[in-house]
Amino acid sequence: MFKKILIANRGEIACRVIKTARKMGIKTVAIYSDADRNALHVKMADEAVHIGPPPANQSYIVIDKVMAAIKQTGAEAVHPGYGFLSENPKFAQALAAAGVAFIGPPVGAIEKMGDKITSKKIAQEAGVSTVPGYMGLISDGDEAVKISGQIGYPVMIKASAGGGGKGMRIAWKEDEVREGFQSSKNEAASSFGDDRIFIEKFVTQPRHIEIQVLADSHGNAVYLHERECSIQRRNQKVIEEAPSPFLDEATRKAMGEQACALAKAVGYTSAGTVEFIVDGDRNFYFLEMNTRLQVEHPVTELISGVDLVEQMIRVAAGEKLPFAQKDLKINGWAMESRLYAEDPYRGFLPSIGRLTRYRPPAEEATPTRAVRNDTGVFEGGEISMYYDPMIAKLCTWAPDRARAIDEMRLALDGFEVEGIGHNLPFLAAVMDHPKFVSGNITTAFIAEEYPEGFAGTTLPDATLIRIAAAAAAMNRVAEIRRARISGRMDNHERHVGEDWAVSLQGQTFSTHINADKAGADVTINGATLRVISDWTPGQPLARLSVDGTPLVLKVGKISGGFRIRHRGADLKVHVRTPRQAELAALMPEKLPPDTSKFLLCPMPGLVVKISVEAGETVQEGQALATVEAMKMENILRAERKGVVKAVKASPGDSLAVDQVILEFE
Repeated sequence: MFKKILIANRGEIACRVIKTARKMGIKTVAIYSDADRNALHVKMADEAVHIGPPPANQSYIVIDKVMAAIKQTGAEAVHPGYGFLSENPKFAQALAAAGVAFIGPPVGAIEKMGDKITSKKIAQEAGVSTVPGYMGLISDGDEAVKISGQIGYPVMIKASAGGGGKGMRIAWKEDEVREGFQSSKNEAASSFGDDRIFIEKFVTQPRHIEIQVLADSHGNAVYLHERECSIQRRNQKVIEEAPSPFLDEATRKAMGEQACALAKAVGYTSAGTVEFIVDGDRNFYFLEMNTRLQVEHPVTELISGVDLVEQMIRVAAGEKLPFAQKDLKINGWAMESRLYAEDPYRGFLPSIGRLTRYRPPAEEATPTRAVRNDTGVFEGGEISMYYDPMIAKLCTWAPDRARAIDEMRLALDGFEVEGIGHNLPFLAAVMDHPKFVSGNITTAFIAEEYPEGFAGTTLPDATLIRIAAAAAAMNRVAEIRRARISGRMDNHERHVGEDWAVSLQGQTFSTHINADKAGADVTINGATLRVISDWTPGQPLARLSVDGTPLVLKVGKISGGFRIRHRGADLKVHVRTPRQAELAALMPEKLPPDTSKFLLCPMPGLVVKISVEAGETVQEGQALATVEAMKMENILRAERKGVVKAVKASPGDSLAVDQVILEFE
């Protein structure tokens, strides 16, 4: 077995590999750029080597720099994680030439399967059902339009070397093909150093289901069942689960056997994933094979009990798989929520900055429940603009899907992140969405259920009443503390009022409190709810029990009440005396400033292109500017017809959030 391995990656996946290596008694080497000098993976590793400036194309994906780090530290093997050099055959060849083991598949398999165009041709030759498309190289936008017309709209424009949703666009008409083709080429060149593009038919209403395979160099190949990855935004997975709520045993077996057959056909070893789209009749079509560990591998580990990273290391060391297909059973259900530094209230645009608070829920594993959090950040650390915006992967496990969802709800409720925009509210909202709960989901879920973007959720009355009761009880605790601190009275509890009006989400509830040492009985809407909590003023997280059911709230102080965040809702909760409530109802509402005549930069980023000039009349939906952030190009479009009064930014400018790009008449 190896004594020392180098992880050619960063962030949470580097930390994940280090954990397994440490368990196996293997020393680890981290590499880092200037931006990652204080990163968690650097702190966790036994050694760390600096490899260059922040941009990945000047550090993490420069093969010579990684090879120099290997030579410097004497690492015997390299785990590439995912992204960066994980599917780069030149890197695998360089390792082989240096006598260093690659913890991944053979070069030939990477070349055949890692390239989406080549892999589709091989799959077709092997008799695997594939999506109709054009697998040849496409030279320009005109050719892309011609090919798209032949295939039939809608089409998917994809980077041959792509992954993680980068270099990928859906086009429904000609002008979207031209625009998407160029953006895909730009993103592909920036992220992968390979701007080749292919086009295939976009299958509407599909499910994205993938099979995890594991093969050794002794001719053994198994599948560790499937993952459902249909909750996606811009082709980037957001929530995954294992197994799929849609597959039956026959389809699962057929997909698994086909995935293993394809792996054997290319001499595959190590962990890999065969991705399929599945239609409503459970017909499945090969999409691609990812010749690496997948981001969402934890859910497979949770239902199978197999440490995939450990098996990758053992296979690379020449060992046989310790199990056969008959030994691999599905145990329970697992959920994964990807926590991104993306602001859902701004169209999920990237957010950067310092994590002023980062408190994930405690990890635990029992026979009936489990919580796991794969992360690469820490409180006080910075989210950089140079890399993928993923902060963590929160996973839960339970014996069945309903309980796994319940565990995820509670885990998300208790996950504290402050200082940046993030998608926790959206993840929480999805977990409560009836369509998701039913399992009736497709890759169009987010586009269909949130067509205007995410603006928070409207909580049902039953939940509002529970929160109102909790707020009344919390306010009583705060009032007692204020009385004690001020020294207004000795027996302060006796003088704290019992009747309060709680206003939230446009409703006001009258409450009456009877408290004792163990908790408080809150009468609201004719019902009495028992509220128990050890919350004290100033704590940002309140864990309560309301009528015996857990309620976890993120709490902040505002004038006359609390800011409470729960299940995708961000509420201003005012707790007033009955007389104060009467007077408050007479106060005018303060309106936000009018920014309708400006195009504001929605996230920190680099201006790539300004598509209009001063004096130009623009139409609804017309491209106005392109801003790049976290390796993704974002095209900003006109919301309505108008005339450009002034251009306030230029290509190459680095802009902050809400900085003006254009002004309209």
